Amino acid sequence: MTAFSRLVARDLRLALRQGGDAATVIAFFVLTVILFPFGVGPEPEILRRIAPGVLWVTALLAALLSLERIFHVDYEDGSLEALALMPLPLEAQVLAKCLAHWLLTGLPLTIIAPLLALFLHLEREAYPVLVLGMLLGTPSLTLIGAIGAALTLGARRGGVLLSLLVLPLYIPVLIFGAAACEAAVAGLTPRPHLLLLAALLVLAVPLTPFAAAAAVRQALE
Repeated sequence: MTAFSRLVARDLRLALRQGGDAATVIAFFVLTVILFPFGVGPEPEILRRIAPGVLWVTALLAALLSLERIFHVDYEDGSLEALALMPLPLEAQVLAKCLAHWLLTGLPLTIIAPLLALFLHLEREAYPVLVLGMLLGTPSLTLIGAIGAALTLGARRGGVLLSLLVLPLYIPVLIFGAAACEAAVAGLTPRPHLLLLAALLVLAVPLTPFAAAAAVRQALE
């Protein structure tokens, strides 16, 4: 656990020192959501109806912006090879990097989402569901994205290839997250959709580190 926490702290320090990735993700999320009322019109009923989908699609696309850098920086400067020689298993290192990535991107998106929902006139009943759904869904986005980031290490135009690999896998998270908010707005229980999001996360936590670690090993050979 000491090595795990040190690796998380290292990635957080490096990311905060550069400062660009987290700010870019948040700025993209904020600006894109704010632009929707200008594009579809200011009518509250229209915005209220599309709010769950807009928030989740925008959060999904924002998360894509920084996925490539989960491993890319360490791969470019050779640090990834040194990390692979650590006593800490590579799978645990992948999980540590995913945790650091989520703390820098997924958690801020979750915090900002209710504030941006005000611009879209989201129903009051859906706010707790939106936050809980984001807390369950955004870690899955990071974990799934880590597989794509590992598979595209060293590839030309890796960002484009990463998007093509990851976006189809993001669809279940998008569907259940938006459906939970829509159920709350309609006066129905969002519990089934939230449980499905939780199930996706429970599956992703133990499985995706092994897949991503195998791809990293392949890239280092």
